[in-house]
Amino acid sequence: MRPLAEALRSRGVVVCVGPGGVGKTTLAAALALQGAALGRNSLVCTIDPARRLASALGLAELGNLARPISAAELRAADIRLAAPVEAMMLDMKQSWDELIARSAPPQQRDRILANRFYQSLSSALAGSQEYIALEKLWELHASGKHQLVVLDTPPTAHARDFLDAPARVIDFLGTDTAKWLLKPALRGAKLGFRLVGLGGNLISRTLSGIVGGQTLADLAAFLLAMSSLNDEFQERARAVSALLASEETVVVLVTGPAAERREEAVRFHQSLLEQHLNVAAVVVNQVHAGVGPEEAAASTRLPEPLRGKLERTISEANSLAQADAHGVRVLREAVAPTPLLTVPRFPGEVHDLGALWRAGAYLVADATPRETLAAAAAAPGA
Repeated sequence: MRPLAEALRSRGVVVCVGPGGVGKTTLAAALALQGAALGRNSLVCTIDPARRLASALGLAELGNLARPISAAELRAADIRLAAPVEAMMLDMKQSWDELIARSAPPQQRDRILANRFYQSLSSALAGSQEYIALEKLWELHASGKHQLVVLDTPPTAHARDFLDAPARVIDFLGTDTAKWLLKPALRGAKLGFRLVGLGGNLISRTLSGIVGGQTLADLAAFLLAMSSLNDEFQERARAVSALLASEETVVVLVTGPAAERREEAVRFHQSLLEQHLNVAAVVVNQVHAGVGPEEAAASTRLPEPLRGKLERTISEANSLAQADAHGVRVLREAVAPTPLLTVPRFPGEVHDLGALWRAGAYLVADATPRETLAAAAAAPGA
């Protein structure tokens, strides 16, 4: 049995990580479909701002609540599942608001939600997106509503950018520098100056993702309101870290076959192992399969100049396939013994349920790139 098929059968959480532009969102949705085909009640959660998952699943829109894929849509794509599958798009601001509403007493909650610094934190502060994504993952898993949760993560070229971001947010809320900012606010001093003069210290670096200037008074008021929640945030962060490191969770690293992607993937893979996470597989997506001898021979029967143009196209396609095959071999050696899987480049965009099904089936079943491409080309709507 392929390693991802085993993971979909036996694990509760699959976290898809990797840089942008490699089809990570697509494969996360495809894995959720395959999980449901294996009899697991599945959910895919994405925070991809491009909202490609919505169109890939044939949905007009996705929100912060899980929405089932209808049986009619699945039948139309000739897909038969043994369990339901749902999808959701993480609304970052709403998720932060819900977290504050659950954690803070009513009066304190209202002060936090109205604070201008909090409004920037919940939408722009570097690391807050990753923090709330993992917080949501923990919440979804703990609810027990789904046997399998597949999380599509923000694009990043380095594992620690994602995995360490929650800790950075927590550290900021409890840092000595942040506590220092509370003192003048508690004394009632008027803090009319802005953060731009803080230079390269911790606060300046941490707030680099904020849109627009905020006064120190806003920051001090926010930290004061949040101070009583810091222990709870720390506890939840520890629970999230424990979930990620547990046998319940596996990580799938998605990359591409190009040389620069390979180098990123090797570093990313090493970082995941150093964090003691369970890496189920490295997936190289959009691999060129080239043109077979039979297809190439057909071009000889064409008249010129069409024959020459087609032969040049075939030569270019085979050169790309050879380069990708070399890249896959190099990457397989570099990440061993972690299994490496390849998904071919399909004709056209993977933008509907049928295409998602074919991509996912390739991850859990035995096939060759050429066989999969032929099946995709012959399928209706391909």
